[in-house]
Amino acid sequence: MAKNNNNADQLITVILGGIEDVKGKDIKILDLRELENTVCDYFIICEGTSNTQVNAIVNSVQKKVSKELKDHPWHVEGSDNAEWVLMDYVNVVVHVFQKHIRQYYDIESLWGDAKTTVIETSY
Repeated sequence: MAKNNNNADQLITVILGGIEDVKGKDIKILDLRELENTVCDYFIICEGTSNTQVNAIVNSVQKKVSKELKDHPWHVEGSDNAEWVLMDYVNVVVHVFQKHIRQYYDIESLWGDAKTTVIETSY
């Protein structure tokens, strides 16, 4: 599990690679370290266009992190309906949404004080 910033940076890089491998859309990183009462240091948020793509993103991230960092999520939630899947890597939490669910919950606004980095993709 990610224990310090170097490990968190490495984990984030590998997670982003897993998302991009299966063309996850609208990828954002929320840096929560400066905020009080947060559950982790970073949120990574992205979306897929269907249940199938959401599951593909989740599987891609898990396989890539397992292979490259020998790590696995502490907890995964939401895989059954694949509208919003949360992968908890302790210091980094990944949210994979379908677009309509992401818009409904709008967690970017809930954590609006966080420093946000938008990841540009070439697809």
